[in-house]
Amino acid sequence: MKSEIARKLLMINPNTNTATTERLQKTLHSLVPSGVDLDFMTAGFGSNYIACESSHAVAAHACLQSWADYRLTQPGQLDGVLIGCFGDPGLFALREACGCPVTGLAEASFILAAQRGAFAIVTGGERWRPMLQRLAQSLGYGHLLRHIETVVPSGAALQSDPEMAMRCLAEACAKAAVPGVQTVILGGAGLAGYAHGLRSHCPVPLIDSAEAGLQVLLQDLAPAAPYAGDGFFAQWRDMAPAIMNMPVRP
Repeated sequence: MKSEIARKLLMINPNTNTATTERLQKTLHSLVPSGVDLDFMTAGFGSNYIACESSHAVAAHACLQSWADYRLTQPGQLDGVLIGCFGDPGLFALREACGCPVTGLAEASFILAAQRGAFAIVTGGERWRPMLQRLAQSLGYGHLLRHIETVVPSGAALQSDPEMAMRCLAEACAKAAVPGVQTVILGGAGLAGYAHGLRSHCPVPLIDSAEAGLQVLLQDLAPAAPYAGDGFFAQWRDMAPAIMNMPVRP
């Protein structure tokens, strides 16, 4: 007999790459405890890989749309939302609209890393460096972020070539552990699961950003939603039906 679901969580992959969603599912499947139901959604529009400011901006819209679509078909209990991208597009908008705890792979990793002190990030794609610096600052962790080590291949390229990814990321993890760094974060939905094989190459603890996201939601470490219930605070025009049908609050 299936046990009663005590908590229902939703992970949204804000890019259109179903292989990324599958990687997240594979990595987190064994970590979901009994009594927790973790659903996954893949963005219905946007980019195949979030690699720049423009694709990040569109991904924020795609996150809101995915959540609204989910709520239209699953109107019952929802206890947490996880943005499956190490860049957390739409984080603040979702937190305002969802009425439940919301975090992203980056924020969740920052929360756990900050418990040890200063940290560094390893990720794919040079354009992510200023984006992650800005995100860490806006979330209140800028003073703890000591270093960002980006590798030349994008997260998508790393995901498609595991052998190359392990060689490249092992070197990056060693470089990232600069003096004063207590933890290194391996950031990226496409890199979910790689940390297990890389920890021996990293002289400090290595955090898998996907695992961190789930852990933060399960341990109730994600910041609480500022409002109760689902809805927006703006009138919409020419948006998709699921968003148009959401309540608008005064």
